[in-house]
Amino acid sequence: MEKKILVADKIASSGLKHLKEQPGFQVDQILDLDEAGLCRTIPGYHAVLVRSAVRITGPVIDASDKLQVIGRAGIGVDNIDVVRATERGIAVLNTPNANATTTAELALAHIMSLSRNLPEADRSVREGKWERSKFMGSELANKRLGIFGYGNIGRIVASRAKALNMKVVAYDPFVNKEVFAADGVVSLDLDELVATSDYITIHCPLNDKTRKVFNAERLAAMKPGARIINCARGGIIDEDALHDALKSGKLAGAALDVFENEPPKGSPLLGLQNTVFSPHLGASTSEAQTTAGLEIAQQVAVYLQTGEPVNAINLPPVSAEELIKLNPYLVLAQRLGKLIGSMVDQPISRLEVTLCGDAVERDIRPICTEALVGYLGSHMSVPVNRVNAVHIARQQGISVTESRCPDHPDYHSTVCLTATHGDNQTTVEGTLFDRQHPRLVRIDEYEIETALKGHMIISKHIDQPGVVAAISTILAERKINISRMQLGNGNHSERAIMVLEISEAVDGKVMEKLQQIGPITWIMQVSL
Repeated sequence: MEKKILVADKIASSGLKHLKEQPGFQVDQILDLDEAGLCRTIPGYHAVLVRSAVRITGPVIDASDKLQVIGRAGIGVDNIDVVRATERGIAVLNTPNANATTTAELALAHIMSLSRNLPEADRSVREGKWERSKFMGSELANKRLGIFGYGNIGRIVASRAKALNMKVVAYDPFVNKEVFAADGVVSLDLDELVATSDYITIHCPLNDKTRKVFNAERLAAMKPGARIINCARGGIIDEDALHDALKSGKLAGAALDVFENEPPKGSPLLGLQNTVFSPHLGASTSEAQTTAGLEIAQQVAVYLQTGEPVNAINLPPVSAEELIKLNPYLVLAQRLGKLIGSMVDQPISRLEVTLCGDAVERDIRPICTEALVGYLGSHMSVPVNRVNAVHIARQQGISVTESRCPDHPDYHSTVCLTATHGDNQTTVEGTLFDRQHPRLVRIDEYEIETALKGHMIISKHIDQPGVVAAISTILAERKINISRMQLGNGNHSERAIMVLEISEAVDGKVMEKLQQIGPITWIMQVSL
């Protein structure tokens, strides 16, 4: 049967050509469709391809009758209702690596612009001036480049910078040191990287751990005369603090492709001379757009021809029938993975996944993959999905082991994750209530039963009166409601663990205040 493909956005001509060359495809490019137009057009099509200008909303998905796959030529899928697509059994594919090289090259271009004052020198010449002494530059050779975030983009930056004879160091708490060593890059902790780098370039996702990580204190700790470059996401640098550091002369310069608010209208940074800006151009090269267009065309063709979901956002590599049976376990594994990722603040070398009870009847491979999705998802600058999670884990130096036990003494079915980090291990175990609702039943040696959802605070403390009251008081002062509270004891009665489900996430200041409660030995926060 002929498959109909709707190209609803402008993609590279090479991508269109590839689709039209495949046997059994009817390819129609129809542009400038709004939601209503898409709803009228989408029936009868098996695939739709878009970039960023067209939105595939829930109503569009619901209007489709044969849609099997949505292809996004690019990394972000904010313009696609992935949840509704998943509910309808429609695969969503993207091209997460298409813009890695071009973003890395933009970062290097900004480094060079800062070093040689190129934008300001250009303006000077255009104004009829010849101010050679004013624009004294700085060589890159033998300077230390600190890379914050060592994913695909960070690694490309490193290889290019080494070719420029720069001394490359990097910080990424989720990459093992063997990976850095293999690339000839020195792994440093964040404080040392900040204090010793001549240039710092940022290549990490924006999340709760990285938001304003370069605050006034961290910028003040940078090497005098250093320069900072951000081609990742706005909000990782505190822009007010950056303005002060640049204006005072503490930092020699900054280059930003991304901003907290885009466009950055009214930002005080715009009035400084030792800055270089670009309007979020990380993926804006003809090569990147061509690559994204061709890659998504190839991926959609493969999916329609073979069912293989290359770079799928929402589907594991299993049949639709098995997916229905697996889905509750995948949700459980993903949340356990995210939990263990929040608990462990250093690279892990191994993740062991154990199925017990009825769970042994399920295919363990997608469950392992979904556990990796949970663990890696909040640490990577590219989307982690059930297709690329194993590959990314291998890049990070993480091995995955599988095991099964036919019976469990307390529950009909459990999924257990054990992460090895250095000489230590961290374990979390969960089950399914009514065979569909994920519940936490164990952390390390502590048995504790609670729902795996929402905003959670987990603490270990000396088991003595007053701890619960102290935590409750601090949260009440911030008008934070406690929805659930569970306490558990370990093998040693003087130690206890507490899990709180709270109405909203708390900020770093609240966490610091909770940490100061005397009997508390460890505390963390996670949102599931």
